[in-house]
Amino acid sequence: MIVCPQSVEHPRGSRCQRLPGQVVKMSSSDPECPQFLFVKVLASRGRLEAVTQQMGYHPQYLDSFLKTQHYLMHMDGPLPFDCRHYIAIMAAARHQCRYLVNLHVLQFLRAGGDPQWLRGLEFIPPKLRNLNEINKILAHRPWLITKEHIEKLLKISEWSWSLAELVHAVVLLAHCHALASFVFGCGCEQDEGLGGRGSLKPLSLGNQCFCEATAGNSYSQELLRINRKRSLDSCMELDSLRERMQRIHVETEGRDEMRLLQQDREEGLSPLADTDGEVTGATNLACYMQDPDFGYQDFARRDENQTQVFRVQDYSWEDHGFSLVNRLYSDIGHLLDEKFRMVDGLQSSAMAKRQGCEPSVFKRGIWNYIHCMFGIRYDDYDYAEVNQLLERMLKVYIKTVTCYPEKTNSEMFDRFWKQFKHSEKVHVNLLILEARMQAELLYALQAITQYMIS
Repeated sequence: MIVCPQSVEHPRGSRCQRLPGQVVKMSSSDPECPQFLFVKVLASRGRLEAVTQQMGYHPQYLDSFLKTQHYLMHMDGPLPFDCRHYIAIMAAARHQCRYLVNLHVLQFLRAGGDPQWLRGLEFIPPKLRNLNEINKILAHRPWLITKEHIEKLLKISEWSWSLAELVHAVVLLAHCHALASFVFGCGCEQDEGLGGRGSLKPLSLGNQCFCEATAGNSYSQELLRINRKRSLDSCMELDSLRERMQRIHVETEGRDEMRLLQQDREEGLSPLADTDGEVTGATNLACYMQDPDFGYQDFARRDENQTQVFRVQDYSWEDHGFSLVNRLYSDIGHLLDEKFRMVDGLQSSAMAKRQGCEPSVFKRGIWNYIHCMFGIRYDDYDYAEVNQLLERMLKVYIKTVTCYPEKTNSEMFDRFWKQFKHSEKVHVNLLILEARMQAELLYALQAITQYMIS
């Protein structure tokens, strides 16, 4: 038997709180039990990161995520262990994600990495430093990557990459870029540590709520009361959402996805940035990146003579990307594919009830909207559905977390879907994480394929 709390909703960015528990029968070895997964993480890392706690709302996905990340970082592969963590540092720095940078700095040192490398890119081997260009492009404008970028890294020289090493690096970059979106989207960055935004504080087993579920206190009772109040349905908002969902089925006039992006620009769908337009403390991470002003630009503003719309019918993960990545980096394709399928298969009866439709329709709208922002088109999808499904504040939130995660703030998180539970908002952030990662992989793997057949 395990003592565990009843299902509760933790506020954004908060650590697990001690709540009055009740004894339930549950197998301690059940891989779908979040407590079991938390114990496994604590046993291997000695701490329970905020990301793991947030993903714990969806334990099946968490299990798949942990297996993939462990394989990328700690199992046999083309890249040395210290280089893997340094690549993760470079990727997280593009979005000023202190949470991930600090985490991988510790892991880098534990893997025997040279402390001098932590002084910045000028102190690392040229082979790693050469990765900066595709790191920058994949993080902000992945549609710009070409076979020439791949050829430059693979050309024969003292600092050349092998194809297997490059695929490993590309998967690491895409993984950490997308994970940075999740970190900011769920408030993990704001919560970490007492020494300031993003600093790390090791956690002990005794500090975790699932081990002390019976030790309730007045604060946790008040927290539970507040969250129950926040999760009450807003009838007017739900009725409005249901009406919009129903109109989809009678909509006869389609709208091209480029018009969707153009409308976003006209409506001013931009992140709610700080008044000075900068991210607090970003300069501390400047040593890990070059060209810090390079950022996301609306795909609709691209040079159409140089960059065309990416059509999934011509190059898809299922038919092309999966086999390539699995051939050059054994088994990672299966793990990534399982993760993509897992997030697509996540179900929420409460979410479906609030939407008044099949959850798959709503999830596909979010997924395709994210891919649309990166210039990826599905010819069999009517993009008119996006404007029907996603209200303006939700679109602002999705676009910010996807394209400018470092500018995400608590106000944006609280304002979208006020009537939805925290776990359902985490679900949306998981969709953002996986859709963004797949988008980056599609562009990078297509460029590698073009290099190989040229």
